Amino acid sequence: MKAASFEDLKVWQDAREFVKSVYKLTSSENFKKDFGLKDQIQRASVSIMNNIAEGFERNNNKEFIKFLGYAKGSAGEVRSMLYITLDLNYIQENSFNKNFESSVNIITQISNFIKYLRRYAVKEKLTKARSFIILIFQFFNL
Repeated sequence: MKAASFEDLKVWQDAREFVKSVYKLTSSENFKKDFGLKDQIQRASVSIMNNIAEGFERNNNKEFIKFLGYAKGSAGEVRSMLYITLDLNYIQENSFNKNFESSVNIITQISNFIKYLRRYAVKEKLTKARSFIILIFQFFNL
């Protein structure tokens, strides 16, 4: 099934849910005094879904792959900051585990999507090359 919009992509939908989870997590009293960490983890989580959307809207697989890479990097950044929040006792281990799993799930989806798009690009180039070769053979009656 081909996605008509970025909203159709499961990875974007999951990233959207992840943003809500991060905002809920950072609304606790522990984050009130640590504005820098709160702001950074929120921005990085938002960046995941926004980069997926922006890349999709470029209508170009090469650009899409680049923006998926940015989204993956942001997901890794959030995952790293989750350790900080756990180490500072801002969150409980169960909250850490839930959000950690979500970040790994999103990273895995993005990685698989990038692999798919790269394979598709190679397949598309081979198809064009075959068509060109056939055209040459037909032109020269070979």
